[in-house]
Amino acid sequence: MSFLDHIKQRRTIYAVGKNVALTPEQIESVIKEAVNHSPSAFNSQTSRIVTLFGESHLQFWNVVRETLRKIVPEAAFEGTNAKINSFAAGYGTVLFYEDQDVVKSLQEQFALYADNFPVWSEHSSAIAQFAVWTALSEQNIGASLQHYNPIVDAEIAEIFDIPANWKLRAQLVFGSIEAPAGEKTFMAEADRFKTFN
Repeated sequence: MSFLDHIKQRRTIYAVGKNVALTPEQIESVIKEAVNHSPSAFNSQTSRIVTLFGESHLQFWNVVRETLRKIVPEAAFEGTNAKINSFAAGYGTVLFYEDQDVVKSLQEQFALYADNFPVWSEHSSAIAQFAVWTALSEQNIGASLQHYNPIVDAEIAEIFDIPANWKLRAQLVFGSIEAPAGEKTFMAEADRFKTFN
């Protein structure tokens, strides 16, 4: 398959399960390769990754569930709980962090660009997220990107001994594809693209 074919194959898969052919070690290897080869501004390599399998994966989603239980109105919690159950049904979760110490160091070294480094850090994270998501898709592993930060950050940092300078940006829950993604629609190209010669 071409690179564009892999991009097209990568979709948001909400119905994930535990029927994955790869071992956790093989999946971790795919994740590391994808992140190591993702570009970052000034080759800063600000992205930090925590991969959760088994009980750790379930523990993460239980923290999300119990945190939301305190926030979501009781009448609406049933739907929220069902969504969290669907994530917990997956095989694992990748937590994407950005190292703020590296960002601050770059701000000090290159004062002229200081305001840009936090933005460029977000770009680096997004590229790493997309690379991992696409690489997992290539292995026939479905995934969906979630954002339960910052409401769970402190508790998750304590449970998994996350350094204080790591900032949680996203969570990619993954597993076997138990139901395909819906049809993808596109906005009018004239509203999105301009070309000049």
